[in-house]
Amino acid sequence: MTSVYLQRSRKKRLEQGHPWVYQNEIERVEGEVVPGSLVQVLDHRGRFLAVGTVNPASQITVRIMAYEPVDKLDRAFFAERFRRCKAHRERFLSDTGACRMVYGEGDSLPGLVVDKFGSVLVVQILSLGMDMYRDELVEALVEVFAPQGIYERSDVAVRELEGLEQRTGVLYGECPRHILIEENGLKLEVDIVQGQKTGYFFDQRDNRAAIAPLMLGWGSRSGITLEERENPEGGRSLVPVNRGGKEVTFPYWDGATVLECFSHTGSFTLNACRAGAKKVTCLDISAHAIDTARRNVELNEFGERVEFVVADAFDYLRQQIKGLDERKQRAEAAQGQSGAGKSKVDTSKPLTSEGRTWDVVILDPPAFAKTRSAVESACRGYKDINLHALKIINEGGYLVTASCSYHVRPDRFLQTVQEAAQDAGKVLRLIEYRGAGKDHPRLLGAEEGDYLKFAIFEVRSRS
Repeated sequence: MTSVYLQRSRKKRLEQGHPWVYQNEIERVEGEVVPGSLVQVLDHRGRFLAVGTVNPASQITVRIMAYEPVDKLDRAFFAERFRRCKAHRERFLSDTGACRMVYGEGDSLPGLVVDKFGSVLVVQILSLGMDMYRDELVEALVEVFAPQGIYERSDVAVRELEGLEQRTGVLYGECPRHILIEENGLKLEVDIVQGQKTGYFFDQRDNRAAIAPLMLGWGSRSGITLEERENPEGGRSLVPVNRGGKEVTFPYWDGATVLECFSHTGSFTLNACRAGAKKVTCLDISAHAIDTARRNVELNEFGERVEFVVADAFDYLRQQIKGLDERKQRAEAAQGQSGAGKSKVDTSKPLTSEGRTWDVVILDPPAFAKTRSAVESACRGYKDINLHALKIINEGGYLVTASCSYHVRPDRFLQTVQEAAQDAGKVLRLIEYRGAGKDHPRLLGAEEGDYLKFAIFEVRSRS
C-alpha cells in the first residue's frame, strides 16, 4: 500500500483524533498515488498511524477511514460501519424513522452524509474517496437498511474542490419527491429533490423542542386571570376571564406571540404551535419555502394560528422598528413632549410601517460565513439581525437565536449577540445553550464538527 509520511514538525492533530491530513503536513509519499485509493499514513519515523483515502488535488489530501490496517474498502467494510451508525441512533434517539443516519467524519465515514426519511435514504457524497466507492456504498446501504429507494443530493460546490462534478438522481429503487415524516410528534413534508441540502435539517430537532417552555404564561399580560366559576355540570372549575369579567373562550389565550425568521419548512413554527403559541408569524424570503411551511402547518391543523410572510428578514424587522419609532413619536407629540429641536409630527398621516412586537423571536439563518475570510462580515450580519430582533421583543420576552457558520466560533457568536444587546439597550439572561443533536456526533479532536450554535435568552431593558 502507498505510504504517506508526515512531517516531524507538524501539530499532532491526527493523534488527537482529527480525521484529515492536509497537504502541508506531508513530508513525502512512497509508492504510486491513485486518486481516491487507500493509503497508509505514517509518522516521520515510519510508525503506523491510520489508513485513509487520498486525493492529491485537494488541500485535504488524506481523509482517515480507520486507525487500524485495512486492506480494501468493500461492501462488507461499509455495511459494518452502517451497522454502527444504526446502533448509535437506536440507542440515543427515541425515533429513528427520520434522522441523520450517517454524519461523515463523526461516524468515521468522511465525506458521506446519509439522511433517513422513512423508507427513503438521501445520500450526499462530498469526497473523491467516497465517490470512488459509490456502488459499494449503495450495496451496503441496501443490505443494512433495506430502503425503498436511495436518492443522491451531491449538488454542493464543495465537490468541485475534490475535482468532482455535482450530481443528483436516483441511485436505487423508487424515490418519491415529497415524503411525509414525523418529528417531535409533528408531521412534515420533505422535498428531497428541491429542498435545501438533503431536503431537511435534522440537526435542530432537539432545539426545536427546547422552545416549548417559552410558549405559555403570557395571558396575564393581556389582563386574563383564572377564576373559579360554576360549570354546566354543576361543579366548579377554573376558567380564564378578561378584565371585564367575561369568560375567554379562545383555547390558546395563555400562549405567546411568535415570529420565526428564516423559517424554511416552518419547523420552529410547528413546534411553537404544538406547545401552545397563540399566534405565529412564519417568515422566509423564499416563496417555495413558505409554500412548504404552509403545507406543513395545514398537515398539523395549525392554520388558524399562523400567518405567512414572504420577505427578507432584515427588511421586515427594520420595517417593524420604523413603525415602533413612528408610534413613539406620535405618542410624545400627543402628550406635548415634542420639545425644542424636535420636528412636529403630522398625526393625520397613516403610519408607513406596522410597528409590531412579539413575545418570542426565533432566528435560524443560513450560514453567513462560508470561509474564514468572511467571518467579520458574517458577524456584522449576525449583530444586525439580532439587534433588530431585540428591539421588537416584548419586555421579558425571549430571543431564540442560532448560527450554523462553523468559522464563527461559539465565543465569537455569543460576543456578537452581546454587542447587539448593548446597542439595543437590553440585558440578556442566557437560559439555554445547545449544539446539534445526537445524530450529529462530533469528534472531540475536530472542532469543525462544532458548527451549530443555538441559544435562548430572556430579554429585558437596561432602563
